[in-house]
Amino acid sequence: MVEQRCLDLKEEAGRRGPGGVVLPGQAHNEAAAKALAGECACMANTPGGGALLVGVADDSTLIGTQLDAEWLRARIFELTQRQITVEARDVAVRGTRLLALRVVEAIEPVRWKGRITWRVADRCVEIDAATWHDRRSRGLLVDWSAQPSTVLTRAVRPQAVEIVRDFLRESVDPGANDLAEAPTPDLLRRLNAVTGDGFLTNAGYLVFVGRGAPAIDYIRREQAGADSTDRVRRAGVSLIEELQTVFSTARPHNPVVHVSQGLAVGQTRRIPERSFREVVVNGVAHRQWGVDDPTVVEHLGNSLKVTSPGAFFGGVTSENIINHPSRSRNTALTELLAAMRVAEREGIGVDRMVTDMLRLGYPRPDIRETPSPAVVATLIAETVDEGWMAWLNAFSDPGTARDLRRLMALDLLTRQGWIDLTGLAASLQVSEGEAQPVVDGLLHLTVEGTAVIVVVEGTPDGAPAAWALTSGARDVLDSTYGSLPPRRARLSRETVALGYARARGRISSTELGSLLETRPTNVRRVFQRLEEQELIEPSRPNRRGAGFYYVPTTRALGAWPDSPPGRAEVS
Repeated sequence: MVEQRCLDLKEEAGRRGPGGVVLPGQAHNEAAAKALAGECACMANTPGGGALLVGVADDSTLIGTQLDAEWLRARIFELTQRQITVEARDVAVRGTRLLALRVVEAIEPVRWKGRITWRVADRCVEIDAATWHDRRSRGLLVDWSAQPSTVLTRAVRPQAVEIVRDFLRESVDPGANDLAEAPTPDLLRRLNAVTGDGFLTNAGYLVFVGRGAPAIDYIRREQAGADSTDRVRRAGVSLIEELQTVFSTARPHNPVVHVSQGLAVGQTRRIPERSFREVVVNGVAHRQWGVDDPTVVEHLGNSLKVTSPGAFFGGVTSENIINHPSRSRNTALTELLAAMRVAEREGIGVDRMVTDMLRLGYPRPDIRETPSPAVVATLIAETVDEGWMAWLNAFSDPGTARDLRRLMALDLLTRQGWIDLTGLAASLQVSEGEAQPVVDGLLHLTVEGTAVIVVVEGTPDGAPAAWALTSGARDVLDSTYGSLPPRRARLSRETVALGYARARGRISSTELGSLLETRPTNVRRVFQRLEEQELIEPSRPNRRGAGFYYVPTTRALGAWPDSPPGRAEVS
């Protein structure tokens, strides 16, 4: 074996004893992980990326390695500041276990110990940031999915073309219907899936031909721990065929639910079909394609969990994903799927997914990054909340159920009892300035003639305002459930008090009385119970005088909200 620019042979660090004796290997070797992370950074900075083969000495002797592939993959991700996702795979050479690390080219330079290096011939050399960015500005492999493949258009699978035509015909866009009837060469050209030389782009190759290995692994289970009742893991077919098979296989397991209120059509899929499709498509559109692992779709009962290889990209995090400007590591692939009407355009897919789920009374989609690294998106759709839907339809503004930010604010109000700009902005993933119009809209909103929110009295001068859900609005919500227990139960007085104190650093009897719409003298027992549990303490020992209030204790700040105190309902 000979090292090249794209192949680096590495002996596992820490395996040599006195006299150069090779020591037994271990599954976890921190010294090796650190050494390999630096080499991976160098390879990631190199045009086209490359691979490291771990377990080969400098003289090409095979000494092998016992490193755990998944552990090493996670450590390299952490050590490179979450910038590099390697594909780690066992390989056997002449009976010796080696570990192959595949490293894709980085979008931004990866620094290791403050330096940027890349490979020249068979070694790493330092370069400056300007040189690296100059190479990137010339457009070398910035978007892998936009680059030409080595596959001509004649390799396109006829089944894939017909499925794409079906998606286009299902669209309400007349332009899409016209495109569906175009001859195949014209269809590929208008979808930007082919180059001027007649080669498919990498995006076109994935969609119309496929990479060979399964890109999606769909698993259906009726409940946790049960055997799978359906599975889709197709090799040798195109990505669009895999997607179509997943959608058709999942549909019978996502039943139509009939609702008596809240939807004009009177029915919906348990998991909204648009949300189902969007979360699966996002799992293949934005994933790291340099890793051979499939995107895993777990359909468990009435929930859906999609795990896609690779970390968040382009500054996206769990805390900003709803409103962050859309940017994909696979821009051409994302645009191709949108052009085929399989996915949403212009970064609105997550917005619509959140809206569809909240409108039915479900929790917001949970989208987070794991150390693997991977992005995991979860939709939970146990029972449609018809009372919540009827409440939304009773508002003075009939567009309330379609207004994402207003939906998110109302959801927070029913689960917390109050809002302020700081908490609302964090929930909406916007600035406080952008959250203010949402509050202004709620102040002008009524439900069956009753105000929805009211300003909380007793906040100190100069402190940010807070607003509480009115008891009238809460009564209307409760009434929509008829004789059934409300799905959104009223919070206990202690829960409201402590949540407010924790978020704002203090709470007075005037503030709590305003939150509960009762006299300040009627909340003493609430404070007593919270003091007895050592969750709040007085601002001054004598408990007297104007401006007296309570503050949360260290215990409250550490333990809440996992164990909310109190059971009495707000009345």
